[in-house]
Amino acid sequence: MKWHSPTNLLILITGFVVSPNLKAQSVPAAALSSSDAAEVPSSARPSYPSPILTYTPPTEKEKLRLFAFDAFGPYAFAEAAIAGGFQQATNSPPEWGGGAKPFGERMASTFGIQLVTTTTRYGMAEILREDAAYYRCECKGLFPRLGHALISTLAARRGQDGHTVFSLPGLVSPYAGTMTALAWYPDRYSVKDGFRMGNYNLAGQAAGNLALEFIYGGPHTLFKHIRGSKSQGGTGADRNP
Repeated sequence: MKWHSPTNLLILITGFVVSPNLKAQSVPAAALSSSDAAEVPSSARPSYPSPILTYTPPTEKEKLRLFAFDAFGPYAFAEAAIAGGFQQATNSPPEWGGGAKPFGERMASTFGIQLVTTTTRYGMAEILREDAAYYRCECKGLFPRLGHALISTLAARRGQDGHTVFSLPGLVSPYAGTMTALAWYPDRYSVKDGFRMGNYNLAGQAAGNLALEFIYGGPHTLFKHIRGSKSQGGTGADRNP
């Protein structure tokens, strides 16, 4: 069926996120000395080594800017235009017909799905104390960066050290967006169709992460630059004449 490919992507990403954690849990407790256990509290150990080496938790103001970028930034409008164009070309759903007005409706529908998706992801992340922003990999090479972008679809940062954890908001939010779309889709669309569209929405989130990794990483890259400038040179008031 058509949704096999996005579902396989979901399984692949979940395997990448979960398997390192399972391997870590399989190490016998006796293999860790008491001194090692004292030096590194279990609560501070990441699920797997994070490629984000210089993590700084975002402030509430920065979280708001990150949400605004994901919800109303250029990627959101580009995705709405691309998806709307594809649906227009394939006449999906056929009840909406063709022409300029149906194209606008399809764009608005995609934008609405993404808005609900983004709002759910950031809202749940705030409740669960996760950082929903995407962070570029500080690694080198095409495949490590590619793997990082895909893994980040179902992963988030948590704590002051930004250790990587499986993200429930990352999994739930794409389906929340498409299930909401059933409110304005033709009546023949059911929960099964919402789940099917959610699979494609999840694949779209992965594609968005690839764009953030290889094109422009979003406002947090600017935050990082500003913080780096302040830490190296300080403010004008701090400098001696």
